[in-house]
Parts: sequence; C-alpha cells; structure tokens
Amino acid sequence: MIIDVHSHVWSYPQHFTDDFRRQASRARSGVEVDLTVRFEEYRATAPDDVRTIVFGGKAKLSGMWVDDQSVADYVDQHPDQLIGFLSVDPTQPNWYDELQHGHQTLGLRGVKLLSMYAGFRPDSESLDPLWRYTSQHGLSVLLHTGTTFIAQAPLDCTLPRYLDRVAARYPEQRMILAHLGHPYEGECVAVIRKHQHVYADVSALHYRPFQLYQSLMLVQEYGVWDKVLFGTDYPFTTVNDSIAGIRNLNSLVQGTGLPRLDEQKIEQMIYRESLPLLNLS
Repeated sequence: MIIDVHSHVWSYPQHFTDDFRRQASRARSGVEVDLTVRFEEYRATAPDDVRTIVFGGKAKLSGMWVDDQSVADYVDQHPDQLIGFLSVDPTQPNWYDELQHGHQTLGLRGVKLLSMYAGFRPDSESLDPLWRYTSQHGLSVLLHTGTTFIAQAPLDCTLPRYLDRVAARYPEQRMILAHLGHPYEGECVAVIRKHQHVYADVSALHYRPFQLYQSLMLVQEYGVWDKVLFGTDYPFTTVNDSIAGIRNLNSLVQGTGLPRLDEQKIEQMIYRESLPLLNLS
C-alpha cells in the first residue's frame, strides 16, 4: 500500500482571496496549476492501493481559509481511503476552540500548520497549549517548511531548526516537515536525524529533479531514509507523476561520476507504512 501523507482539499477559488490566487501563478515555474480538488481525478492518477492524508489550511495573513467542516465532509464521502487533519491559525481568535472542535467533534486525526503562511513561529511559547494538546492526544502535526510563492509569508517562520526546539520540549510529538524543508534541506535532515518521532515528506519536489536528487543524497549520506515519507501535495501534482519523477532521478547522473541514489531505499520510501509511525493505524 502507498500512503500519501500530504494532499489538500478545498473549494477553489472560494477558500482563497484574489491576492492569493494571483500569486499562485508562481507556484510552478512555467506551469499554470489548476488548484481545483477533484477526488475522481486524484484516484485516476494514482495506483489503486493508496490511502491519503488530507487537510485544508488556515492562514489569514496569506488569504487562505479552509474550514475544518469542509475537510470532515470530504473524508466522510471516502472514509476507507482518506484520513483528515484539521488546521488552526494561532494568530487568530478562538484557535484553541477550533483545535478541540476539529479533533473531538469532527473526528479529524491530526493537525496541519502553515506557520509561514500565517506568520507565526512554531516554537513560540505561546503555542505550548497546542503542542501540549497534540502531544497528550497523540495527534501528528504536519507543518509546511520551506519556500513559498506568497510575498507576505515570512521565510523566518518556516525554518526547520525551529521544530528542533519543539521536538526537544515534546519528545513524543509526531511531526512531519513538509517538502523536506526545501531549500533548507540540510536543516531538515539535521532535525529529523536527531528526533525519533520527527519525519519529512517529499511532496511537491519531483518537478525540480536535480534539487530533489541532491536533497535525497543528503538523506542517503546521513542515513535517514527511514525518516522520509511519501507525499504528493495534490492538486499541485499527482501520485503517479510523483512516483515516476522520484524513480527517474538516477537518470540525471547516468554517465557521470556522481553517486546514485539507492533504488531499493526509494521503493521502501514509496511503500513506507507511514500510518503506524504517525499514530494513525
């Protein structure tokens, strides 16, 4: 079975401001991405044996707000295939109530944080109530780490090093650092190597193939293949395209003296049983 740990659900363009939609044209160089979510399209561009973690996202600063009820409704339509995560924006009022409601009332099983998009530091002491709650309830937290196309989203809120501090304070907390922290992959690898329950995903990276080759070579040289999870970032890309892109990385170095990625480790990553690692089995 393939576990896609990083997929979105939203109503596009309704859940976004006009400003966000204009800036989203920069998401992929030379490609205009249709951000409409269609479950049938997702399934048609994936193998049959896929289970998927889905979430929306809340970030008032950047102009994105997907209510958790929309996520829960989407999951309820396909409960055997989808696992829903809630989202909170801690810069906004009532975020702790939303955390409890999404988990206890809607039955969502993890949390997605958009610290850069919302403009907060995930290691801030003001977020200790969040980390205490998720740690005590065994909820995994997936955080966007790395770059963005949104101008007002501050890069100094997205660095993987801040999650090192959180993991040190909450050592049982399951975390996923999205996108391998790109372009801060070195920091990301350093953090996931240190902490038993901290992982990274490879979502939305295959269409920058040489960068992904170098990133996974860092993973290989530091011996942390087991801490890397498969994800797509649908609708930015698909399961099939992600798998094909990752499997094709060694073709970049064919005929050169550069080292090759371990293809057995790549296959193990694609088929990793991620759910038990994230308290979701």
